[in-house]
Amino acid sequence: MQSWWFEAALLADGWAERVRMTEEGGRIATLATDVAAEPGDARHGVALPGIANLHSHAFQRGMAGMAERRGPDADSFWTWRDVMYRFANAVGPEEMEAIAALAFVEMLESGFVQVGEFHYVHHDVDGAAFADPAEMGGRLAAAAAETGIGLTLLPVLYMASGFGGGAPGPGQRRFVHDPEGYARLIEASRRAVTGLDGGRVGVAPHSLRAVPPEGLAAVVEIAGDAPIHIHVAEQMGEVEDCLHHTGQRPVEWLLGNAPVDARWCLVHATHVTAAELAGIARSGAVAGLCPITEANLGDGIFPAADFLAAGGRFGVGSDSNVLIDLAQELRSLEYSQRLARQGRNLLSSAETPSTGRTLFDVAGRGGAQALGMVEYGLAPGARADFLTLDCAHPTLAGRSGDALLDALVFADSRGMIDGVWRGGRQWVRGGRHVAREAVVRRYSAALARLRIDAR
Repeated sequence: MQSWWFEAALLADGWAERVRMTEEGGRIATLATDVAAEPGDARHGVALPGIANLHSHAFQRGMAGMAERRGPDADSFWTWRDVMYRFANAVGPEEMEAIAALAFVEMLESGFVQVGEFHYVHHDVDGAAFADPAEMGGRLAAAAAETGIGLTLLPVLYMASGFGGGAPGPGQRRFVHDPEGYARLIEASRRAVTGLDGGRVGVAPHSLRAVPPEGLAAVVEIAGDAPIHIHVAEQMGEVEDCLHHTGQRPVEWLLGNAPVDARWCLVHATHVTAAELAGIARSGAVAGLCPITEANLGDGIFPAADFLAAGGRFGVGSDSNVLIDLAQELRSLEYSQRLARQGRNLLSSAETPSTGRTLFDVAGRGGAQALGMVEYGLAPGARADFLTLDCAHPTLAGRSGDALLDALVFADSRGMIDGVWRGGRQWVRGGRHVAREAVVRRYSAALARLRIDAR
């Protein structure tokens, strides 16, 4: 059994001071408030529950900054995708593991404790199937085991190049399965995460443009009670193509033709109507928002304030991993609403006036739901997944309660997170992951082998 004492902690039922917590078997055994520390307690400043990163393409961490060169014509999501395909088609199993390990290290250092890995690079570089269908997913599981992050592996079904069922292009050759092959991939993926602490497998039809209706129905049947994630309405080009082929907008079609419920995470959902927002909220699905990536790709702004007002649930994800920073994801989400609506503190409420607290709480609960995590928060019986803030950080001077979260999200938080634990095991000390140096060495060697030219 381990024990900690915190000056303050955000517990499942709110803030408390002078908190003593014990752990046994990776779970919180006891919590006591307004008590003195005992001999042997590890003493820390402020404890917060760890947050789930609900949407990541880990391999894209290796191309961060690579697509920031102006092309001969107007640049867009679709020109960025060309660069991404070139990178994806060079990454082998060893590179996948090395790149993912660095991404996972940076996630933990940022305060993320579980990741939803939306994984679509399944086959070898020539498009041929590996002997083990989950070879690449197994490398992600290995990176998670080394770094300590919890993994919800979301193998992707990719069948077509666009609406209407067009054949996949050469750049998509490593992604493609039919429903039968996808079922085998899911079974192999479940074996790959066996024994992984916090490991679970969901399903991920890539998007309505890449998965025709019969494929979507097959994925839902395979899923059972597992999480179901799908990209939807990220770009206006996708909305227009969906209208052309189906007569409906993507979210409208999905809500009317699929059993969307609390298992689902609708990733991005950027371009939605008021009726679609209300429909997502009624379904109990989580909106998977990735504000840094959505800004980087020029996707647009999700109407988060209206969605919260409708009772919607959201979580945040690092998506392309161009920058992995939990606080900045939350900050960017609020700032996007301020820019669009020319107001301030738009995601808080009269009940919870602290915008930092609102963002942290909503993203925490939504991310946990989206990744199939049974519980969220610091309470007896819950997993001992938490992070600590350094009270000596200048930004935290004189702060307490929700003001700590406002400082974490909106002020200079560099170096503020000093420790991160999963299942009671500490993976980040003094702001640095315990395996950072070895992981960085392997990452650097992998990128040198790839020799990808951004031009």
